[in-house]
Amino acid sequence: MSTAAPHATGQDHLWSVDEHLEDILATVRPLEPIELNLLDAQGCVLVDDITVPVSLPPFDNSSMDGYAVRVADVAGASEEFPAVLDVIGDVAAGQAGLLQVGPGQAARIMTGAPLPPGAEAVVPVEWTDSGLGEGPVAGMRARSLAPEAAGGQVRVYRPCAARAHVRAKGSDVQAGDRALDAGTILGPPQIALLAAIGRGTVRVRPRPRVVVMSTGSELVQPDEELAGGQIYDSNSFALTAAARDAGAIAYRVGAVADDAETLRTAIEDQLVRADLMVTTGGVSVGAYDVVKEALAHVADEDEPGSGVEFRKLAMQPGKPQGFGSIGPDHTPLLALPGNPVSSYVSFELFVRPAIRTLMGLTDVHRPTTRATLTADKPLTSPKGRRQFLRGRYADGTVTPVGGAGSHLVAALARADALIVVPEDAESVAPGTDVEVVLLG
Repeated sequence: MSTAAPHATGQDHLWSVDEHLEDILATVRPLEPIELNLLDAQGCVLVDDITVPVSLPPFDNSSMDGYAVRVADVAGASEEFPAVLDVIGDVAAGQAGLLQVGPGQAARIMTGAPLPPGAEAVVPVEWTDSGLGEGPVAGMRARSLAPEAAGGQVRVYRPCAARAHVRAKGSDVQAGDRALDAGTILGPPQIALLAAIGRGTVRVRPRPRVVVMSTGSELVQPDEELAGGQIYDSNSFALTAAARDAGAIAYRVGAVADDAETLRTAIEDQLVRADLMVTTGGVSVGAYDVVKEALAHVADEDEPGSGVEFRKLAMQPGKPQGFGSIGPDHTPLLALPGNPVSSYVSFELFVRPAIRTLMGLTDVHRPTTRATLTADKPLTSPKGRRQFLRGRYADGTVTPVGGAGSHLVAALARADALIVVPEDAESVAPGTDVEVVLLG
């Protein structure tokens, strides 16, 4: 079960942004951990601390193609007086049964191969008469070692220090070190580390499955012809993309017509693959706001507290909102307004934190900062509402993008921040220090 019952406060209660968000976060619970193969765990949140069982690298190895040597044997090497060493064999990556390098000897070694006993450093092949064309040996006659190498000789034209071109055992991580902390989101570098220390599976909280559904008989899919009074459905695309950006596995459902029975059936059909349901449209006071009507009958009658409560929030845009749980598993559902900007702002403020909570993260919010408002004129805001305006943030300043209209999708596409105007402010002058929510 992923949710508890939402708090009941009555339909006439005017919710603040903080109250609504607190109710959501107090209700939504992290998903239960599961064991996944590494690639299936990408994007998931690690449940346990991971300790390194074996040092990386697990043995001293060469960082270059060259020759494993004793430092004393090449101490005086120069172009005029090269050190001449007997080549006793080859050491390849993954090779077992290492050669023993003694005085006056060298072993040809490949990148990643174990440093053989007796050797103290690696001379790059470019410093020898096996190298071609660069450095102090440029122009010298090159000689390739015979494939069997043993019995041949190599001339070394530079001295080298102890441990030169050697990757030390445990120089990356030591056995017993903590490799990853619980709560880490597993991206490609983290998965690489897990594989490198021998972990084939890992215990994580799975990525939440989020179903996004837009409502409205006026909505038409992109690439279809528009008839009179119709518009393209952009909300479901925007919110599905936003859910994926937040870390979810998101499923987009095509726009559902303004019919309560059709919508109810569509929602019930989607519950089987949803850890979270998101609808957009049909939550205000219009005659065709069917989301309210449909969801009023989706609650599980045998589960007290299930159902969706529709609320008015002291915010702009996004005053009408719905939140609750539906179905036998108490799947959380957030019902967002239908205007494009309203739905997107609502997603950032409420749905994204819910998704991150389901993932098991503790820091679920977008980062915020303070910035100086740059604008041609003061910003106005309705008293008693927290307003979120689109903006562009750069170098400690933020500039409004577009107007306050909740239908301005083009302005939203140019924004990378939300300018927050608090409830007690009716005007914000240019040059004022304001709170900014960073969306990038």
